Amino acid sequence: MGDRWRVEVDRGVCIGSGMCVNHAPDGFSLDSARQSHPVAADTDANEPVLTAAEGCPVEAITITLASGEAVFPPEE
Repeated sequence: MGDRWRVEVDRGVCIGSGMCVNHAPDGFSLDSARQSHPVAADTDANEPVLTAAEGCPVEAITITLASGEAVFPPEE
């Protein structure tokens, strides 16, 4: 893919299901309150992080390019 992504988790929406950690253990972790957060806010584009965002049951994860263009969820 070659792009750099900015990954964010809306902690007000996150329900702590842990799906993101299951899909991308190097990309996400859960804190003591079971709230998800990215291991690094900026990361190389990678399939596990995208799969985690797509699999989030409450769509709490957003991914954007440095330009601000949406990767996930895609702009309609």
